[in-house]
Amino acid sequence: MFKRTLTYITATLLLFTGCIGEEEYSDSRNGNFEALWSIIDERYCFFPQAEEEFGLNWNAVYDEYKPKADACESEAELFDVLGDMLKELRDGHVNLVSAYGTSYYWDWKLSYPANFSDSIQRNYLGNDFRLTNGIKYKELPDSIGYIYVGSFESNFGTDNLTIMLNNLKNCKGIVLDIRNNGGGMITAAEKLASVFTEERIHFGYIQHKTGKGHNDFSSPEKLYLEKTKSSKWLRPVVLLTNRGVYSAANHFTMIMRELPNVYVIGDRTGGGSGMPLSRTLPNGWTVRFSACPMLDIDGNHTEFGIEPDRRVDLTEQDWNNGRDTMIENAKRFILDYCDKKANEQTQ
Repeated sequence: MFKRTLTYITATLLLFTGCIGEEEYSDSRNGNFEALWSIIDERYCFFPQAEEEFGLNWNAVYDEYKPKADACESEAELFDVLGDMLKELRDGHVNLVSAYGTSYYWDWKLSYPANFSDSIQRNYLGNDFRLTNGIKYKELPDSIGYIYVGSFESNFGTDNLTIMLNNLKNCKGIVLDIRNNGGGMITAAEKLASVFTEERIHFGYIQHKTGKGHNDFSSPEKLYLEKTKSSKWLRPVVLLTNRGVYSAANHFTMIMRELPNVYVIGDRTGGGSGMPLSRTLPNGWTVRFSACPMLDIDGNHTEFGIEPDRRVDLTEQDWNNGRDTMIENAKRFILDYCDKKANEQTQ
């Protein structure tokens, strides 16, 4: 998930959200219910999109769950009721944390085809792949590089990225696989994205909550991908995505699709484009929720995912034969692209 590590985002987030006043609630069954519902009502940032996407009515959620909370006979029961209430938002960034556990909404991923198999992936990686800062990579046949980034939980060193690209320098193109990457640090996502461009790139916008109303937001502020001193890769890149691509990985996808040498193949990403914020209930439980929406370069929300340039699913036949349909499509795209460029140069 997103970690609020960018100073310019974090400082502005606190500046705007600090302007929203908070009421005091008692440490009681009713007080904790009212506190949680109100925190989300006043600070959650995707009500307009949730209403449009699946018809969410937060007032109706109150009417449904208030009697359930009143009927709870223990804190454990209350935790389950409040966790279920938060799941009505259908947002993987929304969690309730207590001694009884952590509530999660997983259907953003689990309700869709997996479109990834680590056992099939091993047929491509073999046992001679390289590993650097959690990134697996190797050169496949036909001089195509394959890079798998399963997480952005750790930052990438400039030297590690430079060495990786140097080891793939003879490749015609790179298949960059981020399937099942559930996120991590956006600084790591942007660090990796920066090696695929020589320019400072405007890739989207961020907004901040300015009041308690569901539509109270600041004007969109531009977001840029900054240049890096590490080595660059400007040849073709095919980015592979599936529904397991979430949060910082969704952010990475939003950036990469703005680069001219990048083509996205696979399934729609899982989404998760809101910067998270946490608040504490009267009983000490913590709620984490999406507080600041991030938009793409056209001003569109990507909370519910980003469509690929070409939709490709793992076929049953390929699965049974140990082939990855997405990787094969990506390889073919790179080879066709190189053949096209070669023909253009000879004409």
